[in-house]
Amino acid sequence: MKVRAITGFFFVLVMLASLLLGANAFAIFFIVLSLLCLVEFYKLVKNDTIKPHRSLGVLLAGTIITPLVLNFLFNDYLNFIFLSVPAAISICIVELFRKKEHPFINLAFTYFGILFIVIPFCFFTASAFIQKTFNFHFPLAFMLMLWASDTGAYIFGINFGKHKLFERHSPKKSWEGFFGGLFTSLVAAYTISTQFNDISVFQWCVISLIVVIAGTFGDLFESMLKRSIEIKDSGSLLPGHGGLLDRFDSFLFAAPLVYLYLYWIII
Repeated sequence: MKVRAITGFFFVLVMLASLLLGANAFAIFFIVLSLLCLVEFYKLVKNDTIKPHRSLGVLLAGTIITPLVLNFLFNDYLNFIFLSVPAAISICIVELFRKKEHPFINLAFTYFGILFIVIPFCFFTASAFIQKTFNFHFPLAFMLMLWASDTGAYIFGINFGKHKLFERHSPKKSWEGFFGGLFTSLVAAYTISTQFNDISVFQWCVISLIVVIAGTFGDLFESMLKRSIEIKDSGSLLPGHGGLLDRFDSFLFAAPLVYLYLYWIII
């Protein structure tokens, strides 16, 4: 527990620093983080049957997220995103020469990693620039609500959890934990609304609902993935926590939906 707490403290510290140190630090950190998560995913699913294209997959991811972020920062370089077309095609061509037993499974997991991990990071990064200039309020609020939800779900689940939420994929999760996480996230949303007046308190609370509901499904989905390949943790990069995907499973489903809601109410 001590190792978990120390790791969590420094991880949160780094995350907060990336948000508060300005647009460039934010952009670089989340580009690197998204690619590290993708590498972890490819390591996670690789086995005797599944052989994803790790290097080419990361290259494809880079040609998608890097031009997008550079465009947010400098209103330029977006045309470089078209490099993703030859990068995507090259993966199929290379698979022709690999002589693996299950080529389409390899391709499916390679491309799915991009969809599952990199695209949500693109949406999350875009939320900081949704008002055309860098504003850390939305990504910071998102992370605070997510952390509040995770903390509340853990505390309420440990102390009051009796009714299983989705036992087939995650035996430890309970309805009590879910509603506890929802409560703490809503408290966080209200507190945020007193500090950031970009949107109304009601809209902050709607974002909280999206974070909790979508985040829960994201968590369950990663649990289903790990159970299907019989692995407990997605990695070992974060002592006491497992891998990066174990920390960002809720994030991956919630980030795109939160951005779409922000786009709907702001643009």
